[in-house]
Amino acid sequence: MACLLEAPLRISVLSEVTATSRHYVDRLFDPDPQKVLQGVIDMKNAVIGNNKQKANLIVLGAVPRLLYLLQQSSSSPELRTECAVVLGSLAMGTENNIKSLVDCHIIPALLQGLLCPDLIFIEACLRCLRTVFISPVTPVQLLYTDPTVIPHLMSLLSRSQRTQEYITQIFSHCCKTPEHQTVLFSHGAIQNIAPLLIYHSYKVRMQALKCFSVLAYENTQVSMTLVNVLVEGELLSQVFVRMMQRDQPIEMQLTAAKCLTYMCRAGAIRTDDSCVVLKALPCLVRMCSKEHLLEERVEGAETLAYLMEPDVELQRIASTTDHLVAMLADYFKYPSSVSAINDIKRLDHDLKHAHELRQAAFKLYASLGSNDEDIRKKITETENMMDRIVSGLSESSIKVRLAAVRCLHSLSRSVQQLRTSFHDHAVWKPLMKLLQNAPDEVLVMASSTLCNLLLEFSPSKEPILESGVIELLCGLTQSDSPALRVNGIWALMNMAFQADQKVKVEIVRSLGTEQLFRLLSDPDSNVLMKTLGLLRNLLSTRTHIDQIMSSHGKQIMQAVTLILEAEHSIEVKEQTLCILANIADGNAAKELIMTNDDMLQKIKHYMGHSNVKLQLAATFCISNLIWNEEDVQAVVNSDCAHKGQHSPGSQERQDKLREMGFVDVLHKLTQASDPNLCDRAKTAMQQYLA
Repeated sequence: MACLLEAPLRISVLSEVTATSRHYVDRLFDPDPQKVLQGVIDMKNAVIGNNKQKANLIVLGAVPRLLYLLQQSSSSPELRTECAVVLGSLAMGTENNIKSLVDCHIIPALLQGLLCPDLIFIEACLRCLRTVFISPVTPVQLLYTDPTVIPHLMSLLSRSQRTQEYITQIFSHCCKTPEHQTVLFSHGAIQNIAPLLIYHSYKVRMQALKCFSVLAYENTQVSMTLVNVLVEGELLSQVFVRMMQRDQPIEMQLTAAKCLTYMCRAGAIRTDDSCVVLKALPCLVRMCSKEHLLEERVEGAETLAYLMEPDVELQRIASTTDHLVAMLADYFKYPSSVSAINDIKRLDHDLKHAHELRQAAFKLYASLGSNDEDIRKKITETENMMDRIVSGLSESSIKVRLAAVRCLHSLSRSVQQLRTSFHDHAVWKPLMKLLQNAPDEVLVMASSTLCNLLLEFSPSKEPILESGVIELLCGLTQSDSPALRVNGIWALMNMAFQADQKVKVEIVRSLGTEQLFRLLSDPDSNVLMKTLGLLRNLLSTRTHIDQIMSSHGKQIMQAVTLILEAEHSIEVKEQTLCILANIADGNAAKELIMTNDDMLQKIKHYMGHSNVKLQLAATFCISNLIWNEEDVQAVVNSDCAHKGQHSPGSQERQDKLREMGFVDVLHKLTQASDPNLCDRAKTAMQQYLA
């Protein structure tokens, strides 16, 4: 029978709660203003710490009535203030509560309330706005809808300690884009907030500091302004340095270090400035130690990774500071079975967020090892590091997978690591798996890493080839993302370098001539350059050159003509002329050039070009065309030599080229100021004298 009673009992309890909540709402409609005020005060006391009561009152329609009372000029200042306090308390509940409040247009109502002269009411409105805006579900753009709001908030900053704390907190949470930074900057955020950095209240100082960190992030204009700001005669950067002292709260040390990091990355502070090398960097390394809370270690590592990302000297300094490389290994062991955590809530939180530590460690390792070979070696020799990266590539968290592949990409720049650690741990296998199905951001980094694994000296190249990677890479070249197209074609280019004929034929077959020539007209110059590189590698051995040109010669010559005639960079045209030089080295293929007078005139034009690189590449073409069977070398590419072979008709080719004026051009080039060009012209001239 107990089962039968359970449902009615639950309903009766719910009815009782709802009835109690209904009573609070009903009192808001009482005709007596004093009773309404008392009802709001009682509601305030009822909802403190009671999320269930908050949810009930929202469902029963308390919010529209509270907002109505708050906006009525006939309401007493005390009633309006109490309404703002209750709304602020409701906002401290769940995210659903915030959504309901925003849907009821609480933000415009509260912003309107800031026009009231009553300071206590203004503070209550700001406190409620602060609570609403710090929620991740609130659209921050609502702060910027009315252009009069930001200047009015700036004018309220000086009214009281509370207005300073709440307004700076609102700014720091609502500054998410470069446009937001510009709006705040143009309305005097720096000069209005800078004095608050030395205010007696820690809360105000901290929120002001957070404001500067979000204003300076990736913003050169703000950072360049900040570097010259004085606060009571002291440079702002020195104020930040004082805030990083060990006797300051960790939150303050970390945020001050972020401010200097962002100013440095924006170019406002030099990377060798003492406030960066001796203060910000050591402070951030300190934050990585296991004495700190999880979120502090994460933020410290990610900020440090960002600070030194482009600077090899900072990477070297960091790698030798406080045993950082070894210290980061602890990020993968947390929480351990012996973690000294007495707080069960903290342990539960850390277990749920331990993946953030792994993500941060991978990011920092990637930054540390992006340039220096010794640092990369130190990273790979850290206990189980390669195994951890391999595990990271298959983690459920997409952010961890991305950070792990970034780390792998950074290490893959090392010839030594490609030959040792990468081969020993067969990292290509999880990498290939990652490439099968991943978001574009991960695909870009994974395919970029694959490019390095396909370099000639990488032992992973052969097993990757055997795994059917060509189809996958050809698929990437059709992506809408330019970065993926570049990486797809780049990997194919590396694969084709000194490859056997079978591999080259498979690349051409899988890619298809239509796609190859589509890539040769790609609007992205990087895609075009890598496609030319692929074509150059495909056309690199005489038998390969002749075979490819016999089946695709007409289209290739058309593509070369179009590129040489169009407006392209010197690098693109140089690469195209090098392809022509390779074609000219083929036994049969060279006739495609010799029978094309228009192409010969183009080569002649580039031999007389003002750019030495183009002159040299064009001269290589002619060298290969006039070479005769008695010589010991023929030129391929712009930097490779192949043993000469008998080429029928060399005399006829020489005669035709003489008639077209090439000998005169070569003779002029023997007097060129560039030694390489001069030597190449002299060598070519010797063919006529032989």
